[in-house]
Amino acid sequence: MINKFFGKFSKDIGIDLGTANTLVYVKGRGIVINEPSVVAVNQKTGQILAIGNEAKRMVGRTPAHIVATRPLVEGVISDFEVTEQMLRYFINQVHKQTMAFLPRPRVVVGVPCGVTEVEKRAVEDAARNAGAREVYLIEEPMASAIGARLPVQDPAGNMIVDIGGGTCEVAVISLGGIVVSKSLRIAGDRLNEDIIRYARDEFKLLLGEKTAEDIKIGIGSAFEIDDTVEMAMRGRDLINGLPKEIIVDDSEIRQALSRSVKTLVNAIKTTVEQTPPELVADIMERGIVISGGGSLLRGLDKLVARETQMPVRVAEDPLTAVVRGCGIVLEDLEKVREVLVPNEV
Repeated sequence: MINKFFGKFSKDIGIDLGTANTLVYVKGRGIVINEPSVVAVNQKTGQILAIGNEAKRMVGRTPAHIVATRPLVEGVISDFEVTEQMLRYFINQVHKQTMAFLPRPRVVVGVPCGVTEVEKRAVEDAARNAGAREVYLIEEPMASAIGARLPVQDPAGNMIVDIGGGTCEVAVISLGGIVVSKSLRIAGDRLNEDIIRYARDEFKLLLGEKTAEDIKIGIGSAFEIDDTVEMAMRGRDLINGLPKEIIVDDSEIRQALSRSVKTLVNAIKTTVEQTPPELVADIMERGIVISGGGSLLRGLDKLVARETQMPVRVAEDPLTAVVRGCGIVLEDLEKVREVLVPNEV
């Protein structure tokens, strides 16, 4: 009864709780928050100093007692209390402009396909403790497919590949359910690590994570591109400890990323092999849709198309596909309830 009362003053929200970024959709308003999933904690006092963009600016630049951490690793919660604080911060941000002094929203949260019951429960508990009165979970590839406006409730095959920061989700969807799926712990973060490893092995250069990400975004590619592009790689020389700058081009970064990209493509091919033939015929006609930040890697769609012999397209605004899917579900919760993860009693 009390929850119902507070619910009248609360905005229902959809959350894409990502390893790299958290996006929040508010019913009737659209996407209102898109911030990094980073929290800065003072380890002496246990106090949380900053969340989101402010905390991201502190990564690699803090004194020893302040640690800027990501509470989610590979799509699942690794630090429960910090995740709870981060969710509470985002829920309060949403309700700042309203009169709600104690917001109790209904929340739809995207979770990776391969998560265990314990990991699902951790997300539910964190959202409830952060102030949600009802928590619904939706698998990320399903949310992404809905956000990309695929007809997921039709009796036909839709294939979605959602490449986020911590996980890559490959799924074939038909009749509002996932028929075949594969969840990999290889995504944007792993590509950054590949660049850091390549710089260390080839040039004896130690790079920071932010620098590696900038290089991936700047000149990273999965398929040969027409014009050679170059970028400066700045870090610390591992031999003499002094600053060092190396100019690298797209072919070198492509080589650095090649093993992880090949693993991703093989996962897509394996999923196609496991898909019933009728649905494969549908996918051949409709094509494969890729979404998430990883889909912006240059030439990835061309590589997947060549390897699978199927048409491939990148979803419109791929970075927000999951949260838009959560929002569409939120707008008509009763009608699309079957696409949600069933509650384990």
